[in-house]
Amino acid sequence: MSIINLEFAIEQIPEVLKGVPATLAIAVVAMIFGLIFGLLIALCRIYKLPVLNRLFIVYISFIRGTPLLVQLYVFFYGVPVLLEFLNEQVGTNFDASNISPLIYAFIAYTLNTSAYQAEIFRSSINAISAGQMEAAHSVGMTTAQGLWRIILPQAFVVALPNLGNTFIGLIKATSLAFAVKVVEIMAIAKIIANDGYRFLEMYLVASLVYWIISWVFEVLFVMAEKRMRRYEERIEGEAAS
Repeated sequence: MSIINLEFAIEQIPEVLKGVPATLAIAVVAMIFGLIFGLLIALCRIYKLPVLNRLFIVYISFIRGTPLLVQLYVFFYGVPVLLEFLNEQVGTNFDASNISPLIYAFIAYTLNTSAYQAEIFRSSINAISAGQMEAAHSVGMTTAQGLWRIILPQAFVVALPNLGNTFIGLIKATSLAFAVKVVEIMAIAKIIANDGYRFLEMYLVASLVYWIISWVFEVLFVMAEKRMRRYEERIEGEAAS
């Protein structure tokens, strides 16, 4: 008797692949909005903006100190309660039942990753010499111009390896989204496993799919990092000459 039904596992690969678009959608949307929100948080903390700096310290501590699965449940069950409260107090007519589970996943994963990306950006920006901003001011640039043209491009190069790891981590973390009814890779594997009682086979197939996706993006990020490093070295060489 074979421990694993290899034929069954291979037959189910196309079915599991149907969950890839949802998995990538969650990871990409969360990464993009997490980058924006995370950068804003990092700048608020670096420049110690009153009130916001304190709020974001608490926010980052909360997000990093609580499990992602719990955060997913908080949004999935909390948003309908909030909308119902607004309907009663303000007289609106929001219907939480019309909200796609993907929306809850987008929000939860974006807020989760923004806390981690904020710390990545904060450390990357602080790694850039303060003299570069002083040089920007000396040629008439404002602080905003110095950030946009000089500091942030360099900080992004420094942050890229960690951002790549964050994105790959996001892809793997989407396996929790099935808990809020999102039909992604893990959800499909679990459904098939429950129907056919082939749990080991289906979880191995899901593992293989996650591994391949993660490997592809790992290669892409390494290529992007090398390309940006070469560009940075060329710019430094031109400046030195």
